[in-house]
Amino acid sequence: MSNPAAEPAPGPRRPVHGSRLAYAIHANHDHPDGSQPTSTALVRAALRLTSSLQVPDALRRLVDSACSLTGAQWGTITVLSKADTDPPTATVTQGAPALSPEALAGHAAKGQPIGPAGAEVVVDNDLSVAQAFTGPIEGEPPGCLLSAPLRLHEQVYGRLYLGDKPGGFDEQDVTTVLMLAEAAAVAVENARLYREARDREQWMAVSQELTTLLLSGAEEEDALTLIAHRVREVACADTAALILPSVGDTWVCEIAEGAHAKELVGTLFPPQGRALTTLARQSGTIVESLAQAAQEGDLLVPALASFGPALYAPMIHRGRGVGVMLLLRACGEDPFTAQDLEIAELVAGQATMAFELADAQHAEEMATLLDQRSRIGQDLHDLAIQQLFATGMQISAARDRLRSGERLSSETVAEVLDSALLAVDDSVQQIRSIVRSLRDRDEDVSLVERLRREASLARTSLGFAPSLLLSVNGVGLAHAERVDEDALITAADQLVPEDVADDMVAVVREGLSNVARHAHASSVTVDVKITGVPAGALASAVPLGSAQPGGHASGDAEAFRGQPVVEIVVRDDGVGVDPAVTRRSGTANMAERARRHGGSFVIGPRARSDGARRGTCFTWRAPLGQPPVLR
Repeated sequence: MSNPAAEPAPGPRRPVHGSRLAYAIHANHDHPDGSQPTSTALVRAALRLTSSLQVPDALRRLVDSACSLTGAQWGTITVLSKADTDPPTATVTQGAPALSPEALAGHAAKGQPIGPAGAEVVVDNDLSVAQAFTGPIEGEPPGCLLSAPLRLHEQVYGRLYLGDKPGGFDEQDVTTVLMLAEAAAVAVENARLYREARDREQWMAVSQELTTLLLSGAEEEDALTLIAHRVREVACADTAALILPSVGDTWVCEIAEGAHAKELVGTLFPPQGRALTTLARQSGTIVESLAQAAQEGDLLVPALASFGPALYAPMIHRGRGVGVMLLLRACGEDPFTAQDLEIAELVAGQATMAFELADAQHAEEMATLLDQRSRIGQDLHDLAIQQLFATGMQISAARDRLRSGERLSSETVAEVLDSALLAVDDSVQQIRSIVRSLRDRDEDVSLVERLRREASLARTSLGFAPSLLLSVNGVGLAHAERVDEDALITAADQLVPEDVADDMVAVVREGLSNVARHAHASSVTVDVKITGVPAGALASAVPLGSAQPGGHASGDAEAFRGQPVVEIVVRDDGVGVDPAVTRRSGTANMAERARRHGGSFVIGPRARSDGARRGTCFTWRAPLGQPPVLR
């Protein structure tokens, strides 16, 4: 143990004097001169710095600790821009410095620090305003100033400035600041690595999600819309857009999610612009500020002039460009990084699987169509055409006999014509049979069973089983004791025309699909009701007196007066309708299906008994025409 009496007492802390003196002091971590009173606090501050995993938090802790340990009245950190022409930015400030970031940078530049890289501190305890500063000064200039660099990988990331310490800064302050700067550099680097690892993990999760979505057989547009939505979230972008080929060799923003999405959809991107240049090079592009580019006359798409950082990632499919993924951030936000670009290019390439699967689906449909054509041709040749050919020969023979002058009795002519008519009628029946055989096999399944099947299939995408309710004139299939289920299923099949039944199944499918993709719901109810059916039409299907009065939903009573109506109501408890949504092909399709039957389609917030308006409700209605009398 050392003898305290033998150790010289620490001398007074020496202020740094001189008009402009530069010091390059190596931090002595073991025995810094005069450091005993503050060594514990310094170690604690360093540990506190290195424990931070957020860059802003680490910088704030650096300023706080530096001011506290040196006694400076104020402190600030200026972060240097990646572009040499841009001024430094004051990121974290404690106290009220009278100097702008430009003035502080000018002072540091005039100093002459010496020593090993990463260990230079500029100290000025006798400031002369005329000599020291090149930038603007607000109010009284500081009495003294200390400036230290914050280095990452031998590059200056920013500078720490401390000012207005009573008595001026001394060597111990320099040592303290150097140690804190080293700890802060470690913290900033750790925070960057943590953020990169987290971002990469999130990107990979999106990649896996997209793969699952595409392999599940999602529609091309639905898949691309979800891609834009998820990529925007993971990239911390304000807007994500997909630029795709349009009519006449033009390229248009077809899908957009986020801020100003509505204005971007339909925007034309010129061949000389960044998007198509990126596509031609098949290499991504990062732009620090589109707003700045617009001011410099280097932006060909005015709709992008309000954005700051941008990232263009080409979508390459089998060696050719099929689209561009565009990520946008607001002005003032952090620019995209090289890692962002690298992973965005991977995800953009993966998104082209949607085109691959669409091509495969189209090829399958074409193969099916060609197979059907071949089968139709064979059936027509073997059956109907052969018979029609034989009938034609029979009629031609009768005509030749008449032309030759042979006298044919009316009975003979009638017999020939009757035989020909029967053959033609038989051929017509055969052709009808061939056409019927081409119809979807779903037509052999009852409407109720088809609806149940759609609800069952939706369990995979929803993550839970939707509730399906079916009723005719208020009598539901759940009332087993009151109604014969088979009879009611038959009634539904006979009441609903084939084309309406097909659209009902499609509406339920699209409605549940929209809930799965957009609602983030925990429950959904599908209520299918056939109302307004005359009591006589249900005589054999529903026991007498069990049918409740039909009637129509409000708003359609006049339009559908005298006709039965089918109504599909889908309710969920999800996030509700997003007013920023610009493209929802599913809802557009449902509205079109209602329109072609003279019906209606309405979507909006779900009204609940407790007054809350959480979730979405859509109602699809179509008239059924005059019903048949069920026997």
